[in-house]
Amino acid sequence: MTETATQFQGVPLAGRLRGFLVPALLALLVITASVLQPGFLSVRNLQDIAMQTAPLAIVVIGQAVVIILRGLDLSVASLMASVAVLATAFDATSNAMIPVIFGAVILASALVGLINGWLIARRGVSPFLATLAMMIVLQGLRFFYTQGAPSGALPQGFRFLGAGQVAGMPVNVLALGLCLVGLGWLLHGSTVGRRIFITGGNPRAADLVGIRSDRITILGYVICSVMAGIAGLFLVGFVGTVDNWVGRGYELDSIVACVIGGIALTGGRGTIWGAVTGAFILVLLFNIVIILGLPVQAQLILKGFMIIVAAAAFARSARS
Repeated sequence: MTETATQFQGVPLAGRLRGFLVPALLALLVITASVLQPGFLSVRNLQDIAMQTAPLAIVVIGQAVVIILRGLDLSVASLMASVAVLATAFDATSNAMIPVIFGAVILASALVGLINGWLIARRGVSPFLATLAMMIVLQGLRFFYTQGAPSGALPQGFRFLGAGQVAGMPVNVLALGLCLVGLGWLLHGSTVGRRIFITGGNPRAADLVGIRSDRITILGYVICSVMAGIAGLFLVGFVGTVDNWVGRGYELDSIVACVIGGIALTGGRGTIWGAVTGAFILVLLFNIVIILGLPVQAQLILKGFMIIVAAAAFARSARS
């Protein structure tokens, strides 16, 4: 029996139909935006939206893993800014240093995730408090090092990674595709993925069947932090500058995107594909706000509204 069939087994029809609501909402938003702005469906505009969404979607992939594990990570945005500062610390202008910078960022991000996971799985700290504390610590370290303004240089190749194209496809979207395929397989097609879902659905039951739920939880937070670190570098390339607030707001946006995409905040349910679709929905909503000429505060109202609607829809389908 396939993983998809296993997930649908015993799920009421209403719960199954809900899986089609997310792509349907995405299609509806695309149609709405194209009506409001006739040039919305131009190749150039769609490329711009995809490039805008890719860094957030990479963060969302990691956030989805920890939410499936009944957690959340509030430190992702602070980590994105911190790895951007770390990248400038090399003060490198040669593109040959890009692999070195990526390696350093992945190692540093994995260490952050390891600490988050250890605090939560081994010391019993709540995910909210552990990752909130990490967010503050990273912010303090970042400001201590930069004294308020990063001053190092980045290789020009980062601009290509964040805003360049290969055969008409944005490079950061290709990176998103690789992350989506890799983490999608890990979560939905491997033994580790099944253990993640079992642990998220019922940690006590996971322990009883011999799954080391603490190790699975730590792994989940490492994955989340590594995804955030990688996203931070691509976001720097996209915006073209480094400051102490790169990725600001992504901690909330990534959680909202997961909820919109059907990831259950109670753990154990959801798909990576749905979460990434939620990221595209969120960015499309923001674009529609701009098209309509509404104030930026309307984005916050939309975020709150989408959380309420998505959470209510999940709660109803779970009771069905």
